[in-house]
Amino acid sequence: MIKKETAGARGEIKAFLGEGTEFKGILTFEGTVRVDGKLEGEIYTKDTLIVGESAQINAEINAHTVVVSGSLRGNVAATGKVEVLRPGRLFGNIKTPVLHIEEGVIFEGSCSMAQGEGKVSSLEERKGAADQEEQAKVGKGD
Repeated sequence: MIKKETAGARGEIKAFLGEGTEFKGILTFEGTVRVDGKLEGEIYTKDTLIVGESAQINAEINAHTVVVSGSLRGNVAATGKVEVLRPGRLFGNIKTPVLHIEEGVIFEGSCSMAQGEGKVSSLEERKGAADQEEQAKVGKGD
């Protein structure tokens, strides 16, 4: 069987969470990472996330490129592109300038597409924004 290779999948894979692997928490990485196991939490990268056919992901994702062939539940913000390939299933909202959905996949959610939507926020930036919101609430005397 010949596996098709997408543009996002051509880079060297730096890490791999194989089938049978389970991970809960916050995943940050550089380079291309492929997930074929179960992952729950948050994912942050300025590079590529590949969701393999056997993957079951329940996460909020901020990435440059996301390629989905497995099951993904959660919102995806991508500065590059999102590809959903057969037999992929994506349940959540997508924000990306480029979207490719193959015939035969399942996508339930909404999609917002605009060029220059900004950059991928890092975990530290998100924590800083949350801290600022909390300080603003305290300052108002809630």
